[in-house]
Amino acid sequence: MATVALAVDPDRLAARARPRVRLVLGAALVGAAFGALATFGFALSSPLPAASARAFALGALAFGFGLLGWSGSVVLGRSVERVQRTLDTGTDWTEADSRRAMARIAAAGAGAMLAVAVTTTVLGALGTLDAVIALA
Repeated sequence: MATVALAVDPDRLAARARPRVRLVLGAALVGAAFGALATFGFALSSPLPAASARAFALGALAFGFGLLGWSGSVVLGRSVERVQRTLDTGTDWTEADSRRAMARIAAAGAGAMLAVAVTTTVLGALGTLDAVIALA
């Protein structure tokens, strides 16, 4: 049985991963802010469970769209680039740009969903505390 040794340079790997991690984390933070604000905003006009469900659905929509778009870019991106070059469309669309954009959208959606869960938990706990204080 033959074994395959992979030579991985950790410095090179870190240099390649760093911008990608920064892109995903930055988008997740933006999505988290949106998720928290959406939960607060919806909670002003409706009960907390309904507000949480609406805000979470928006985050899930962004996450699903980004994930579907990213996978579509991976699968069809080079073909679309070739077709555009053949037809001389003059657009600057590239598969790599599309993957980056879709990764941002998916990360923002994931961040929003996580922030909605945390915000709902905190608001629910505060509501419970208010109820305990009102009874005391």
